[in-house]
Amino acid sequence: MFEIFTSIGLGWSVALVLAVLFVLAYEFINGFHDTANAVATVIYTKAMPANLAVVSSALFNFAGVLLGGLGVAYAIVHLLPVDSLLGMDSTQGLLMVFSLLFSAIIWNLGTWYFGIPASSSHTLIGSIMGVGGAFAWIHNQPILHGINLTKATQIMLSLIISPTLGFVLAGIFLLLMKFIWAKHKIHRTPDEQFQINGKRHPPFWARVSLIASAMGVSFAHGSNDGQKGIGLVMLVLICMAPAYFALDMSTQSYDLARTQDANRRIMAIYSRNQAVISDLVDVKAKVDASDTLLSHCSAQTVLPAMSSLDRRLEQVNSFQDMTIEERREVRRLLLCIDDTARKVAKLELPAKELSSLAKWRKDLTKPTEYAPLWVIVAIATALGCGTLVGWRRIVYTVGEKIGSSGMTYSQGIAAQVTAAVSIGIASVTGMPVSTTHILSSAVAGTMVANRSGLQSQTIKQILLAWVLTLPITMLLSACVFILANTLWG
Repeated sequence: MFEIFTSIGLGWSVALVLAVLFVLAYEFINGFHDTANAVATVIYTKAMPANLAVVSSALFNFAGVLLGGLGVAYAIVHLLPVDSLLGMDSTQGLLMVFSLLFSAIIWNLGTWYFGIPASSSHTLIGSIMGVGGAFAWIHNQPILHGINLTKATQIMLSLIISPTLGFVLAGIFLLLMKFIWAKHKIHRTPDEQFQINGKRHPPFWARVSLIASAMGVSFAHGSNDGQKGIGLVMLVLICMAPAYFALDMSTQSYDLARTQDANRRIMAIYSRNQAVISDLVDVKAKVDASDTLLSHCSAQTVLPAMSSLDRRLEQVNSFQDMTIEERREVRRLLLCIDDTARKVAKLELPAKELSSLAKWRKDLTKPTEYAPLWVIVAIATALGCGTLVGWRRIVYTVGEKIGSSGMTYSQGIAAQVTAAVSIGIASVTGMPVSTTHILSSAVAGTMVANRSGLQSQTIKQILLAWVLTLPITMLLSACVFILANTLWG
């Protein structure tokens, strides 16, 4: 790995290290900013001592990153359109990463300082969309061309729907518990429990449920938010050291053959369904024997790209046999081919064809959608360490400032179980969601179901942060990127 630094020079080596450190700093801040939500209820209800809860949460966050996969990581990366990724040089890629991370870190620190449960997911997504729009503007294109609107819409729907479901489901869950265990001591607050028997700790099974669900939220948070950091690190490495990271250099000849086979099978699917896919794939496009560089991805270029990829893979046994520019070009070809396949998958093809297309896409993208183990461990460590500090501000807000009265043990259980399940499902399906908004909404849902009422001032602050996060981070990251590109681009 250290030979990377000798090949890219001192200046780029320093920039590469700083860029990776910026990503790790973002994840560290994410740790104490978002993970406080995971332990807020378990600490407030006295189910666990604060220090033990935070350390345990850090460990489960670490495990979540290691075992969470990469679906969310590349959902974040794909917020930038394929043409932006194709046209971006190393310098612009570096400036883009620094700009979006600067914006995300500044907003995260500001909302944490004031104890506002704002979303790191919103922050990161807004920052990425901002630099994408600025990249398009710099190249005299419409701003929206710099944002993958389809992916952005999917993610925004996920970010809107998930807290709404959290609010409703947590409230229903609490009502169900109150129906089954009416007048049970799990419906007491810690202060009410203290007045009755001199102890603030919840009953045994309530305590077990609170601890288990809190660790579930921590694991789910690691698997979802940790992947965002992995995606950012990979974006940095691919832009600045393409010789080593544009493609998975550990790919064996067998894997290369699978990628080539997947490419051919997708071409066969297109051939069988020409009438349906004609708007997305120009089936009459000229496919010749030349390997011209791909400058943009369109209906006219995708079949020539597939043919070019097939020829390039035919000539080598591994990516080690390719030059740096050939590796970057193969990555461009794979991105273009997969982007078109993703769009084709939304058409009304026969069910068998759609199933086959999904299967071959996984083999096709395997060389590009990967992460070295050291990247995953570094992000897991940064997120876990961040969990250990700075949690008190958010815990106080979630425990006492959302509802008009203190949180009961049953409310804590309902909110945490709802959040853990919701975030876990999102991670499995590869959709980034906000731990902050899901848990805060779930707590609010239990307060309403318990007829406790809500503190309007806190709810206004959370909603205001929700509304302002995207436009502010988009504007900030765009301005920083344009300024940096003017000075150093």
